[in-house]
Amino acid sequence: MKISVFGGGAWGRALAFALAEKNDVRIISRRDLSSLLAPLNERLLAQDSKPIMQVDYKDGLDSQYFVMAIATSALREWLTRVKLPKDIKVLCASKGIESGSGAFVSDIMEEWIWHKNLAYLCGPSFASEVVQSLPCALVIHSRNLALSREFGTLMPKFIKAYVSPDVVGGEVAGAYKNVIAIAAGICDGLNLGANAKASLVARGLVEICRFGEHFGAKMETFLGLSGAGDLFLTSSSTMSRNYRVGLGLANQKPISEILSELGEVAEGVITARAITEIGERENIYTPIAKEISLVLNGKSVSESFKKLMS
Repeated sequence: MKISVFGGGAWGRALAFALAEKNDVRIISRRDLSSLLAPLNERLLAQDSKPIMQVDYKDGLDSQYFVMAIATSALREWLTRVKLPKDIKVLCASKGIESGSGAFVSDIMEEWIWHKNLAYLCGPSFASEVVQSLPCALVIHSRNLALSREFGTLMPKFIKAYVSPDVVGGEVAGAYKNVIAIAAGICDGLNLGANAKASLVARGLVEICRFGEHFGAKMETFLGLSGAGDLFLTSSSTMSRNYRVGLGLANQKPISEILSELGEVAEGVITARAITEIGERENIYTPIAKEISLVLNGKSVSESFKKLMS
C-alpha cells in the first residue's frame, strides 16, 4: 500500500520506518529530512524494503492511507493550511490536549475528516526502539473497527496491533500519561525513592481513570496497553521526553532551558495546563496534574510534593 506520513519528528520517522517493512512509504515534513532519513533507509535496505522518500504534501495526497504524527499544539494550524480531502483514511499518532480550547485530538481531526475515516494509535512505544524493530504491542482506537483492522494489517511483524472502539479512552490515556511522567521524573530527580514513585504512578493511573470516565471512556482502556502500559513506560525511562522534563525541574532548571535542551516537543507541558483548566471547569479532581501545572509556572517542586502528600 502507499502510505504518507505527515510529521518528521522522532515518532513520525519511526512510524515511517515501521510501516515501510510492508508498504511504500513517503514522509511529509516542513523540516529537511535528508540527513535524518539516511540512517533509516540504510536499515530498510538491510531488510530488503523500499527506502522512505521525502515529498511535498501535494505529492503525498495520492496515497491510500495517511499517518498523522504532528504535535497537537500545531495540529489545527497545519490542518487549516494543508486542507486535506475529507474522505482520506488517517491513523492519528498525535497525543495531547489543545491548549486554550481544551479540545481532544479527535475534536480537532473531526473538523476536517469524517470520524469513520479516523483511527488513533496508542500504547507503549518509544520511537528509538521502534526504529530498531524491537517488539511491541499497540492499540488502534476507532469508532470504525473495520478501519482499525485495516491499519493493523499495515503494521510490521514486530508490532502486534489490537483494536478498540474507545477513542476517548485512548486519547485521555495518551495525553494524561505525559503529565504523570513529568511528575515521575521529578520524583526520581528528588531521590524520593521507589515507594514514592510507585505510589505516584498508581495514584496517577487513578487520576487518569477519573478524568477519562467523566468523558465517557471505558475503564478497561486504562487497565490495558493504552493506559497502564504507556503510563508505566513513560514514567520509568530517560527515553521519555516528559520524564526528562521532570528530571530537569527537580534540578531547578527553568522550563525554557529544559525544552531547549530537549530539542523536541514534550506534550505533557501543555497538557498539564489544559487538564488543570478542564478539571476546574468540569469539577474533576486532578491533584497531580494541577501541581505539575503549578511547578511549570514556577512553584517549588519540593513544596508541590509536600502538597500532594498532605
